[in-house]
Amino acid sequence: MRVLLIEDDASLGEAVRDHIASEGHAVDWVKRLADASHALAGVAFELVLLDLNLPDGQGLEFLRRLRKSGSVTPVIILTAMDQISWRIEGLNAGADDYLVKPFDLSELSARLAAVARRYNGNPNPLLVIGAIEIDLAHRTVSKDGKPADLTAREWGILERLLQHPNVIVSKPQLEDTLYEFGAEIESNAVEVYVSRLRRKLGAEFIVTIRGLGYRIAGK
Repeated sequence: MRVLLIEDDASLGEAVRDHIASEGHAVDWVKRLADASHALAGVAFELVLLDLNLPDGQGLEFLRRLRKSGSVTPVIILTAMDQISWRIEGLNAGADDYLVKPFDLSELSARLAAVARRYNGNPNPLLVIGAIEIDLAHRTVSKDGKPADLTAREWGILERLLQHPNVIVSKPQLEDTLYEFGAEIESNAVEVYVSRLRRKLGAEFIVTIRGLGYRIAGK
């Protein structure tokens, strides 16, 4: 998943970025709302993590403008402002969740995954496709009852392919899942990770649609 992190605290921003990236997501981190607007104009992010007090404005006003523009991108507010009134205002402004600092990074992961599942139309974290069983909440996969160990980037590719049933995902879309702004993209990275997934989950599990991209078999 491609995530936009809007957070001006250097230590917290670094910790959140590194944690989410370690789970196979591409994270673009900005510290100002102006940079966030620029990023959103150029990339189809799948989730936004938004602090409320930024150097160049208030996160709530930014969120209201985002929703007024018609954007339905999921937004989770990350803030030290823990009053009930602020939570209510954040949710009413269009936030999908509200997490108060300091928070545990594992809780952030769980909330991020839950919001993503709701937006993808399947809040059930358990998926069964033939002999493959996938637990999106615990990030585990098994084939014929035997665990399949996936790397973070292999999981990122799998998760992106599972997001929209019956939809072909192009190579550039999968690259967006793996790489943040400024990262050097290896020309055959997607093919490498798809090949590894096929070795672990079965050659027939991921279908190549020549010239278009990939999809999950039976989806």
